[in-house]
Amino acid sequence: MEASWRQVAGGRGRARGRATAAPSPGNGLHLRGAGGGREAGSGGAAAPGPSPRGAASAAAAELMAQRKFEEIKKANQAAAKKLVEEHFSSSSEEEGDEDLEGKQGKIVANTFITYTTQTDGDVRELERTKQYLNEAFQAGAMTCLICIASVKRNQAVWSCSGCFCIFHMPCIQKWAKDSQFLVSSLTDDDFGRRDYPWPCPKCRFEYKRSDTPSRYYCYCGKVEDPPLDPWLVPHSCGQVCEREFKPPCGHKCLLLCHPGPCPPCPKMVTTTCYCKKAKPIPRRCSAKEWSCQQACGRKLLCGQHKCENPCHAGSCPPCPRVSRQKCVCGKQVTERSCASPLWHCDQVCGKTLPCGNHTCEQICHVGACGECPRSGKRFCPCQKSKFSLPCTEDVPTCGDSCDKLLECGVHRCSQRCHRGPCETCRQEVEKQCRCGKHTKRMPCHKPYLCETKCVKMRDCQKHQCKRKCCPGNCTPCDQNCGRTLGCRNHKCPSVCHRGSCYPCPETVDVKCNCGSTKVTVPCGRERTTRPPKCKELCSRPPTCHHTSQEKHRCHFGSCPPCHQPCQKVLEKCGHLCPAPCHDQALIKQTGRHQPTGPWEQPSEPAFIQAALPCPPCQVPIPMQCLGKHEVSPLPCHAVGPYSCKRVCGRTLDCQNHTCMKECHKVTETEACIGKNKAGPECLQCEEGCSKSRPVGCPHPCVLPCHPGECPPCVQMLRIKCHCKITTLYVECRKITTADINEKNRLSCCKDQCPKELPCGHRCKEMCHPGECPFNCNQKVKLRCPCKRIKKEFQCNKVRENQISIECDATCKEMKRKASEIKEAEAKAALEEEKRRQQAELEAFENRLKGRRKKNRKRDEVAVEPTLWQKYKYHLLPVCAVLVLVFAWYIAPGAA
Repeated sequence: MEASWRQVAGGRGRARGRATAAPSPGNGLHLRGAGGGREAGSGGAAAPGPSPRGAASAAAAELMAQRKFEEIKKANQAAAKKLVEEHFSSSSEEEGDEDLEGKQGKIVANTFITYTTQTDGDVRELERTKQYLNEAFQAGAMTCLICIASVKRNQAVWSCSGCFCIFHMPCIQKWAKDSQFLVSSLTDDDFGRRDYPWPCPKCRFEYKRSDTPSRYYCYCGKVEDPPLDPWLVPHSCGQVCEREFKPPCGHKCLLLCHPGPCPPCPKMVTTTCYCKKAKPIPRRCSAKEWSCQQACGRKLLCGQHKCENPCHAGSCPPCPRVSRQKCVCGKQVTERSCASPLWHCDQVCGKTLPCGNHTCEQICHVGACGECPRSGKRFCPCQKSKFSLPCTEDVPTCGDSCDKLLECGVHRCSQRCHRGPCETCRQEVEKQCRCGKHTKRMPCHKPYLCETKCVKMRDCQKHQCKRKCCPGNCTPCDQNCGRTLGCRNHKCPSVCHRGSCYPCPETVDVKCNCGSTKVTVPCGRERTTRPPKCKELCSRPPTCHHTSQEKHRCHFGSCPPCHQPCQKVLEKCGHLCPAPCHDQALIKQTGRHQPTGPWEQPSEPAFIQAALPCPPCQVPIPMQCLGKHEVSPLPCHAVGPYSCKRVCGRTLDCQNHTCMKECHKVTETEACIGKNKAGPECLQCEEGCSKSRPVGCPHPCVLPCHPGECPPCVQMLRIKCHCKITTLYVECRKITTADINEKNRLSCCKDQCPKELPCGHRCKEMCHPGECPFNCNQKVKLRCPCKRIKKEFQCNKVRENQISIECDATCKEMKRKASEIKEAEAKAALEEEKRRQQAELEAFENRLKGRRKKNRKRDEVAVEPTLWQKYKYHLLPVCAVLVLVFAWYIAPGAA
């Protein structure tokens, strides 16, 4: 489509004035100006001078034209840049190809990860499936053989279950429909009612009519209309395949949904060999049948020898040995193969039949010879009369007419009953030819064929039958089809047929530039298939001054620019040029004709290859800066005095600060040579003293910035004592120059420490730093374990577990008496329990006797309580009081 400003050019013809273009709501432009419209007035006269409105429209038109010109200029520049990148640079394509190969490698690895990790499968068994996956990614490799077009990722496809070839869904549907229509139109009397199969276009595998694909499924058949995912195999759902292995073994495929056949089953099963002699071992399910290579040992069909072959599958082969064997009748003996013991000789049996008059005429047979064939009732030759005669006599003729149907199938034999075949039918009849167009009177046994040629079309609907006297069932066409196939290279080699021809079976190799790498595509796809990416190195000679070019892959077109170092000797410094080779740099051609206005079509930018001069030398030369701070490498072409931009850093006269000026030249005197002292060009120090004060002194120095040490500080400091109660005032210089002992003495308030010891008593020491010493001398009371004996000791000895009080003999005697009382109580309670149980037992036995109260006197058991049971509640308090009185009496004496 032309630019809008080109449409204005047609308006310049008859108008003598300057026509101006103004924007309009439409796609084009309207012209305004002298003679260009009716705006000049009702009379149609042109205005003598330009009006303000005309000037404004002219300015707007110029701006629009300039804007259009800039847009077209940018578009041309972009097109030129793209052309240069496509023709003169292949590095980006190689990087893109590497990225694409890496992405394809990841997708293939993810597809095989379940097969290789979960079952430890062998990757070598995946080569066939891997080939299908690579073809799914390779441009032009997946081709629909029906339409000879590429199969894209976003197109609905169908895969044959026999050859796994992929076709477009609309193509295979049309193919199946046409195939069924052709077969039914030729063979089906009820046109279109029978279920005829249709074949695969490639492998001729037949499918039923109900198997015609109607919906788009993934390879495994789980997902309908699988979504397009760039990180999955094209037309795959990404789930586990789970198709049954072929031949079926009970397991399912573990790969992700994939094209092509499933790999061998990788599961491990325990199985034995063919002959069942070896122990079962774990093997791959796909190779579970194996041979132990031992002798088979099974008995052969001959029943005499055993199979000597190594362990094998199936039945044993025939016995290879030779033995002497009799025939079936037993008359002859010969050496024959042991595998075929039954054989027949060529002699007649000759045994006498039961009739005694004839012999058996069969050749070497098994079993009895049977009855005489001439015994019993027999028919005459015409099969009308039956006779009972001895086997030695022949059956006579009956004298009746033969009346058998002759060979013509219409007339019967008119002779009398006779032996042998009937004669040929010699009656004259009116015969119709095979095609039914002519009649003629002639003998019945002779066929009648006319000379009329059939004009019907054969099944190919292209050629006539042309057979003489054709009955209507014309033979199939035997000529070659000869139609040009979809590949446009070959003709159909099949017999002439109706409908579409089968796809071209030929394949073509599309090679790279050097011919070492090729890809096989269906015939006809070589024109649209991109050549394969060759991994071999380009063998073309270099076009620059280098002896060899950079290593890059084989390619079409010119080689990419050389990126090797130039290595030419520079004239000024003698160094080698390190820049990339610039012998054939692309330079935009200058001095070309520039368009004078937007109405001229700008020409495409022209680029020429020319040698550029070497760039300035960049070899680093070590140079010292003005202030002698560093030695930096400078480019060879820029060697000279320079400032490093750092701070000068020379020590000023105060010996405390440095010069803060930027790196500058310093005139060194005899006093500052080698001492890094400031020169006359450096700054003068105007700051106060900033030296660090002694540790603990918070006061600044009263002198300005000076060399040497600061005078001692004489100001007073307020500090707390060790116990944090009293405030003390001490000179700053004393506290900062004192050692640890002196500091502790200055911080002591001379009062008793108020801190509490761990035992609970107050510290007896004077105000001190740190933890209180644990030397408590307070008196504390201790008791024995039974709490009877009591004594006083020092607190620190008790805390250190150095002293303990043990019970004496009196304490032990009191413990013994208390334990005896407890034992007596327990013994009495046990006896009481036994008596109670005895009483319950006797009462239970009396109830079991079942005596009545009227006739028998009921035995009553009177259990007399013991003294302890009667008075135990009185004796227990008395015993407790006695024990307490005894303990109180003994305690003062022990103390």
